[in-house]
Amino acid sequence: MRFVGVFLLGIVMLLGSQPLLQAAEKPFYQGKTIKVVVGFTSGGFYDRWSRLLSRFVPKYLPGNPEMVVQNMPGAGGLITANHVYTVAKPDGLTVGMTSYGMYLDQLVGRKEVQYDVRKFKWIGSPEKSEVLLYMRADTPYKTIEDIRTASTPPKCGSTGTAGTDYILARLIEDTLDAKIDTVLGYPGGSEIDLAVEKGEVQCRGLTAAPFFGREPFISWRKRNFVNVLLYGGVKRDPRIPDTPTIYEIFDKEKTADESRRVADVILRGGDFGRPWVMPPDTPAQVVKTMRDAYAKAMADPALLDEAKKGKFDVEFVSGQELEQLANKMMSQPPNVVARVKKLLARK
Repeated sequence: MRFVGVFLLGIVMLLGSQPLLQAAEKPFYQGKTIKVVVGFTSGGFYDRWSRLLSRFVPKYLPGNPEMVVQNMPGAGGLITANHVYTVAKPDGLTVGMTSYGMYLDQLVGRKEVQYDVRKFKWIGSPEKSEVLLYMRADTPYKTIEDIRTASTPPKCGSTGTAGTDYILARLIEDTLDAKIDTVLGYPGGSEIDLAVEKGEVQCRGLTAAPFFGREPFISWRKRNFVNVLLYGGVKRDPRIPDTPTIYEIFDKEKTADESRRVADVILRGGDFGRPWVMPPDTPAQVVKTMRDAYAKAMADPALLDEAKKGKFDVEFVSGQELEQLANKMMSQPPNVVARVKKLLARK
């Protein structure tokens, strides 16, 4: 009888534990919604990439959650970076797409920065980002030399101090002595492009992908509305074969080694591309799950097909690589940091 009683008690305990076992086996993301916060306005490549990824990443997450995109533009992505770092809960339900240049705002000690890029949980990036400078073709500025010798500098639009537009303008000024009058405060790249159309500003620095992949640039290039004066890659882009790289200009100008090193710190930061990050203290297993799903999504033939149709540049960068890059960018020698601070000081 004692044996039977113990046996029956074991059955009761086992049955009673079934809801707990089922709860433990329930996929983490089942029935949940993940918010993807994009630091720029809709229509640009930051936004377009996040919307594409938000359709494919959930396929590879346990529980197949929903992903919704929220645009939170301002200060060149800095507002979103601060939000993800200080406001969003580390519960795996918030992802941010920030500017690749956000590490520079931290490196130079901007008082608005509330984050440490080394503590974000880096998920992945769909591309690496080389930069370029375009100029309205009806201006007198046909080359960097024209900008250097002009009595009135051209006006370039910018989203904020972490934006590609601002960073490239300051780099050109510092290393090539070509003055650019930067107009800050545009909420996104599309708004700057509209300002160029209207003649409010004449130029913009941006990453190459949107310039070759979306309007108004496709139409602009067909009617020669703009010229590309400079390309930030190590080698020329075959799509603009007559445009010199900044490194070619450095060679021609016999630019000092220190200036070249500073430029490389800034421009090679483009390897961050258009990154997704999660808040600090997000559990390691959740981060791994998201990284794995992101990597699988970036290998999905359907995603790659849509990216090709949308003229997206594709070069997957893993979360681990981004994490290493963040640490590298924040481990610069004092003389380089001092030079970058001077270069990016607000005027």
